[in-house]
Amino acid sequence: MLDFPRWKVWGISLISLIAVLFAVPSLFPPSAVAHWPAIIPSARINLGLDLAGGSHLLLEADVGDVARQRLETMEENVRLGLSRRATPIEIGDISSAGGRISFMVRDPSQLDAAVEFVRTQTQPVGLGPRDWDVSVVDGNRIVMTPTQAGLDSALESAMATAREVVYNRVDPDGTKEVTVIRQGGRRILVQVPGVQDPEGLKALLGKTARLDFKLVDLNATPDQLASGRSPAGSQVLPLQGGGRMAVKRKAIVTGDQLTDAKQAYDQDGRPAVSITFDGKGGKAFAKVTQDNVGKPFAIILDDVVLSAPNINEPILGGGAIIMGQFTVQSANDLAVQLRSGKLPVKLKVIEERTVGPELGRDSIYKGTVASVVATLAVILFMLFTYGRFGVYATLALLLNAFSILGILAIFGASLTLPGIAGFVLTIGAAVDANVLINERIREEQRRGRRVLEAIEAGYREASTAIFDANITNVIAAVIMYYFGSGPIRGFAVVLMIGIVTSVYTAVNFTRMLVALWARKARPKELHI
Repeated sequence: MLDFPRWKVWGISLISLIAVLFAVPSLFPPSAVAHWPAIIPSARINLGLDLAGGSHLLLEADVGDVARQRLETMEENVRLGLSRRATPIEIGDISSAGGRISFMVRDPSQLDAAVEFVRTQTQPVGLGPRDWDVSVVDGNRIVMTPTQAGLDSALESAMATAREVVYNRVDPDGTKEVTVIRQGGRRILVQVPGVQDPEGLKALLGKTARLDFKLVDLNATPDQLASGRSPAGSQVLPLQGGGRMAVKRKAIVTGDQLTDAKQAYDQDGRPAVSITFDGKGGKAFAKVTQDNVGKPFAIILDDVVLSAPNINEPILGGGAIIMGQFTVQSANDLAVQLRSGKLPVKLKVIEERTVGPELGRDSIYKGTVASVVATLAVILFMLFTYGRFGVYATLALLLNAFSILGILAIFGASLTLPGIAGFVLTIGAAVDANVLINERIREEQRRGRRVLEAIEAGYREASTAIFDANITNVIAAVIMYYFGSGPIRGFAVVLMIGIVTSVYTAVNFTRMLVALWARKARPKELHI
């Protein structure tokens, strides 16, 4: 027991000091922490939605939008692919009625080649069927029908991407402690602490932000625009200020080819959005503007034409200015949306709540009172029951509390009301370990062992039981974190951290204190 190396004493002391230093800033208001010396850490524990207040939104994906996008993409791939072959295959108009793609091959001798090409556009879904069924009807008509497996796979991929896009829009700088998690197959839960404007949050998340630059079709007649009928190879889209415009279906550049977007001002001082293309997009934009000087091109966001400026000269700088009816805030929001990428599927808000900070303050107060009362009650029990060893257990208990707060601050974790419950629970777990050790020492004394032998045997034998018991708790916490969400995860995180720190403080920290005391005092009797 007396053989406790000096390096281990210094190591445990250093770890304990670091834990306290990182915990202290969270115990003082931010205004006070801002004036502290730079040597003291300034990281603080973030408060969750239930403590700080904020906005809660539940978004649901439009499955029909995924199906429509798949149809449009496949239709374009088939049309362009068959026409750009070394030996082009002539087909009739492509129909997407009924959620299927159907077209006629004009030359029957090219039917097999067309079927072979179309099948190359489909993909297997895992070990199951392909994402599209291809069949031939009426001798020369090819029909492509999307399979349920293909739709499910596309939805899963779209939802995974949508979660990342939503997160980047809500927290573009990565400084907020937001919660963006999937719920089920088609829903995304968004919780933003400290935000009391759900309307602004909905506006930020509601736009798909699908950006396209397309040439204007000047051959469209007023009758076609009025009826919404587009010429071949074009489409009719609404204008932002009212009216309609015909544009070419093929995009010059898309939002996928952007590298940056930021709020700026146009030549007249009006709010606009400045965008920068990647290398491929910049070259494509430069070539098209060189070839179409004097013609207008449309800037389209989510199938709405924002503006259609004239190409007065080639645009060779690899960037452009998006002009429209913007305010500074709406231009900044659009820049955030474009930087974070387009949503692969439309999301609609099906549930929204605003949590006021008053409820959070009440929860913090009651949670703090519960934590203090629980800690004081445990300290009094330990001091009364175990004397000197109760003092060591109390010091370990306080260090355990500071360690939990310090680790939460280091990792920037959010503390929620269930997290406070997990904190209180770990206080009991920490004391439980000390009780096991002290009772084991008592038992070894009753067996007639000498003081140092009893202490050594008590720590050695109790440690096994402590590790076994806490491993099962860690497993339970991991399962709660993996399968849970929101408050359950918050509880699980604090519980896991508390279990680890309680074992460390109960086994290592108190053992160091006991060893230093025993080495100095050389006790002949032990009153515990």
